[in-house]
Amino acid sequence: MSETLYPLHTALSLAASGMPVLPLRRGKVPFGNCRTCAGNACGGRPNMKIAGPCRCPGVCHAWAAATTEPAVIASPSWVAAWQQAVCVGYHPGGAGLTVVDLDNAEAIAWARTALPATQTVPTTRGEHWIYRGAMASRNAVGPGVDIKSAMSYARYLGPGTGTMADLPDVVRALAVKEPAAVRPAPHAVAAPTGVGSGECRHRTPAYLERGIAMAEQRITEARSAIHTTLYRVFLAVLSTHGRCGCLTDTHVARLFIAAQAKGESPRHCTDAWTNALTQLGL
Repeated sequence: MSETLYPLHTALSLAASGMPVLPLRRGKVPFGNCRTCAGNACGGRPNMKIAGPCRCPGVCHAWAAATTEPAVIASPSWVAAWQQAVCVGYHPGGAGLTVVDLDNAEAIAWARTALPATQTVPTTRGEHWIYRGAMASRNAVGPGVDIKSAMSYARYLGPGTGTMADLPDVVRALAVKEPAAVRPAPHAVAAPTGVGSGECRHRTPAYLERGIAMAEQRITEARSAIHTTLYRVFLAVLSTHGRCGCLTDTHVARLFIAAQAKGESPRHCTDAWTNALTQLGL
């Protein structure tokens, strides 16, 4: 089989299985838009959430070009691209998949302790962990960790090994962006006093103590994405105890101390706390 035709044959086989594909050129990046489509002058494509549609017969608009249509994949303009392609790309979200792209040994070690086992594909520098289910894509969710799903593309590197698992909540949570930092008022680190009696509405003070201890442990045990972990911990604590008036400066200080022991600055702790308050409307 001709080497120049190999990507095309692979692409047609993948498309037949329901995986939207596109050719990737040198550097493992999509082909650039044609002159007509440069700068989205054509109006883009509907699945890029840009007014359109684009009727360009070429391989334009990066991941949005991905298709399962054999007539398009084997059309003259696409064949010309396949002859220059170095590999086949695919749109994971379009196939109902999510790829956790682990770029080094440290990222792989983290995944083995933090994520459920699933289908695994070796890459040049690391591994792709592939889950069944689509989600928002986001790069740099941790050191050497990217998420490729909706509105993104990944290289096809073979079927891999292992059984594909359903997309777990722990991966979905990685793509949740922390709100933009809100400048806090001076000393605004304690939760507001609730309108209740000041007693924890969850029966006993021991419930609050247990919750704070668990929050400290979660912060202390975080191995990556510390900023995001801190915000989520603060959000969880405030969603449970922020309205009953039982949190004190001492409780908040314990969480801040745990975060600063992980390398967080006092300023970021305050910003994360304020953002959590804002998110919950407290």
